Amino acid sequence: MCKGLAALPQTCLVRAKEIKSKLGILLQKPENAIDLIIPYPEKTEKKPEKQQKPTPEEAAQWRECLDRVLNNSYGLAAFRSFLQSEFSEENVEFWMTCEDFKKTKNPVKMATKAKKIYEDFIQSEGPREVNIDHFTKDVTLRNLVDLSPTTFDLAQKRIFALMEKDSFGRFLRSVQYQELLVK
Repeated sequence: MCKGLAALPQTCLVRAKEIKSKLGILLQKPENAIDLIIPYPEKTEKKPEKQQKPTPEEAAQWRECLDRVLNNSYGLAAFRSFLQSEFSEENVEFWMTCEDFKKTKNPVKMATKAKKIYEDFIQSEGPREVNIDHFTKDVTLRNLVDLSPTTFDLAQKRIFALMEKDSFGRFLRSVQYQELLVK
């Protein structure tokens, strides 16, 4: 016969209360799933540094992989400008925002940034919604409950792969990139 909760060890009861507390938040029906994250005021962003134009040899090395472009300040600006001309800059904007999010240590700032990223890029009908599959959206939404620097990793990897497969090749063939290869 069951002796009830009194028969359980104290550690189990404490853990059960912790789980109940976390799950209680999920049982509430917010208007929007992102409401699970507490909103905090945002601070203004710093101005970006001025980029130095690469030599033709440096620009030629960008052909090797998209990482080389994204990790070079001038390359990132050129790629971003190219995507703007194609009306698809939300992908690189999302990637950059995720990189910034990963560097955030303060939990309050992390929550603010996570909410903004979700609302802008992940949420259906968001102003800069990126093209990711339903599974990736679900995983990302679940990750928002327990924030960490890896919260958006899956979505960021999918968008990186999309840019690498699609936009990167067109960028390398663009007049904008070709001009960088000329001395």
